[in-house]
This record gives sequence, C-alpha cells and structure tokens, in this order.
Amino acid sequence: MKRALLIAAVDPSVGGVLVFGDRGTGKSTAIRALAALLPPMRAVAGCAYACDPADAAGLCPACRERRPAGLPTREVPVPVVDLPLGATEDRVVGALDLARALSAGEKAFEPGLLARANRGFLYIDEVNLLDDHLVDLLLDVAASGVNTVEREGLSIRHPARFVLVGSGNPEEGELRPQLLDRFGLAVEVATPGDLATRVEVVRRRDAYEREPAAFAGRFAAQERQLRRQILAARERLGAVAVPDAVLEAAARLCLALGTDGLRGELTLMRTARSLASLEGERSVTLDHLRAVAPSALRHRLRRNPLDEAGSSARVARAVEEVLA
Repeated sequence: MKRALLIAAVDPSVGGVLVFGDRGTGKSTAIRALAALLPPMRAVAGCAYACDPADAAGLCPACRERRPAGLPTREVPVPVVDLPLGATEDRVVGALDLARALSAGEKAFEPGLLARANRGFLYIDEVNLLDDHLVDLLLDVAASGVNTVEREGLSIRHPARFVLVGSGNPEEGELRPQLLDRFGLAVEVATPGDLATRVEVVRRRDAYEREPAAFAGRFAAQERQLRRQILAARERLGAVAVPDAVLEAAARLCLALGTDGLRGELTLMRTARSLASLEGERSVTLDHLRAVAPSALRHRLRRNPLDEAGSSARVARAVEEVLA
C-alpha cells in the first residue's frame, strides 16, 4: 500500500490507488498521512484552483486572462481532499454562491471539492458505497481533467486533475467496473498475522495518542528523507528508460491474463518506471515489472468460473510463467 501511494506521488499519470482490505488495518491513516510527505507545489496566488503557472494550457479562465500581465505565484501544500460518502452533488462540483447572490445580487461560482483537489489527491473512504450519481460524475471528470458546471444560470469550466485514492472493505460491496477501471493500482491489505507486528502497531498507536507531537518528532527525519526521495524521483522520472524488452514482457503478461484494452500495459509501464525512479535506477528492469504487476493488473482480470484462484494468485502465476 505504501509503495503504491509513493508511486502515485511520483507519477500522477499512473491513475490513482485503490486500497481494499480488513477494517482497522490503517488504510485511511496511511492515505491521509501522505499529505505530510508531499513536497509543496508552485501555484498561482489567489487562484481558487491552485493553477500551475508553468502550464499555460491547464490554466483556469481567470488565470488565462491575467497571464499577459504576469501571474503572481506562491508555494502551497499539495491538497489531499476527503470526499465524504454523504456529500451532495453541489458540494462536490460547486454551485452558485448564495451568500454573494443574496447580499450583493451577484451571480458567482462557489468552487467545490473537485476544485480544491486540483493538482492533488482526492480521497474517498468506503468508495464501494459511493452513490451512483457521484460515481458517474467522478468518471466524467477523471477522464477529462475538467469539471463542467451548468446549473442555476452558471456555465463554468475549470481544471480538475487529481489522483483518485479510494479505500474500502470488500465485504461491504463491490466497486462498479467503470470506476474500478479508473484506478491505476489496486492493493490488498490484510490484518497482520504475526505477534510482533501486532504488538508494535498497538504500541505505536498508543504512543501517538498519548503524545502526538513527541511521536511525530521521532519520525520527522525519516519523513524529510522520504520527501526528498519523492522530489528526486520526480526530477529524474523523464530520464528513466523503458527498454523494448520490458515493454514486450508487459504486453505478453497482459495477453496471458486476457486483460481488456491497453490500459494494463500503459499502467504497467508507468508504474514500473515510477518505481525505478524511486529506487534511483536509470532503466526499468523485469524485476520492477514483477514487483508492480500484481497491483497494476489484479483488478483488470475477467472472472473465470473455471479458475477458483483469486486474481492475485492468477497474476502471480502468470508472472512466473511469462517472466521466468
């Protein structure tokens, strides 16, 4: 789970992370803790969408108009925004600013959660319980990177590019296939089975609840090191080579598993490249491909009624056969 989150932090084009597993295994804690590890980003000062001043094509209409005169910039934290299950559509996409409409008679747009999440992470806990109309909305925005609002006399388009992160318990229901396909990586988290790990988790959790500041201080140096590692990996990502032999191996693996479309190969390539960059390597190897194949492919398999093995076991078997 942690490796998948770091991979997505290095290369958002991987497509997000889905974390399924037992209750109480730290899924939400790990995802929310990601915010402290992300290096700050440069954004246009005063922009509601934190537009990237270096990306002229991705600017919102207001920043595009101001650009000829120069855009003031500032460093801001990368947003990690929670999307609650009970959120209304207005809260998610944005709506008419009623306060300004009533007090000043102005028709203005009040940005929603998608605006806040632009260039950051959008986290949905219990994503498999999300209402269908919000799922449809997220699918549209995730595919286009633009949020379009046509309501109450408003006609607004603004950038909404984010890394989608979801968590849930598979016992509470399955995820719709359309949304499942939008996640680049899917990982499974199980309750630790060894005594030492369980005791250490309980000990750390108790220490955090007793003295949060002191506990955070114990790991501050490790967090700074991890932040520097993410930043360095981002900078060298474009220089990491993906040999043809690795691409061919990725394609053979997807053919052996019968995945639909080409999204499996693309995700495998991006994920392996991101992992290689995190490890400081200049080229992607078959070992990187083996490491990321389960998380990149387990949620893309068709159900085979003649094969009782789970998706993780099927991917592991195919990796052994194809990448031997």
